[in-house]
Amino acid sequence: MAHNVELLFGPMLIGVFINSILYGVTIVQAFIYFGNSTRHVLLPCITDVGITSSSDPRWIRYFVVYLLVAESLNTIFDIGVMYEPLVHLWGDERAMIYVPVMVVPDAIITVLISTPVQLFLAWRVRAMSESLVIPGFICLFTTTSFLGGLATGIAVSFLNEYSQFHQFEGAPIGWLVSSAVADALIAASLVWSLYQKKTGVPSTDDLVNRIIRLTVQTGMVTATAAILDVSLFIASTTTL
Repeated sequence: MAHNVELLFGPMLIGVFINSILYGVTIVQAFIYFGNSTRHVLLPCITDVGITSSSDPRWIRYFVVYLLVAESLNTIFDIGVMYEPLVHLWGDERAMIYVPVMVVPDAIITVLISTPVQLFLAWRVRAMSESLVIPGFICLFTTTSFLGGLATGIAVSFLNEYSQFHQFEGAPIGWLVSSAVADALIAASLVWSLYQKKTGVPSTDDLVNRIIRLTVQTGMVTATAAILDVSLFIASTTTL
């Protein structure tokens, strides 16, 4: 029993810890984005590439607020996913049989975060590359990911036992694979589009190189995490 608890809830608990840390990073980023007086002191490398709330259209500022609220809900749901089996139902066999209630809204809020972000980045790729092909593929995989996430949340609400997960494993696999492909396309296309913007002028190319480094650091991390996510999920289906 103890081994099963460790195998089932150990990775989930570690994931919640990491998510909570990244949520703190999100709060700091939002503070920097909206805080005019502290932006240059805290993150001069970001302000140098022009990421400021005052220079963005109003709808983008509202979008950032939406993401902040959604990330807050996501963190609450993640904590709830762990609280139910490890505190509320600790010592109860139901904790090893039934999926925590918060898994359903957690899956849905996750795609309500990732889908708008990926579509926004597809729009940025479209604006930079002046092409519809790659943004079209990004939107296709993003839409597939969104539908897979919704299907996963709905399926869990009806089949809420761990032993029943194999009955709808196609939905989360489609969700995670599509999301990973979209993230990889976004990172690669942004880097390529930025590279094409080089003019040979040292000052301009230096700025482009900074943006490329920032894109690689954030985009590739996201894509790598998505690939690891789907790989671990596929590998873990045999352990349920």
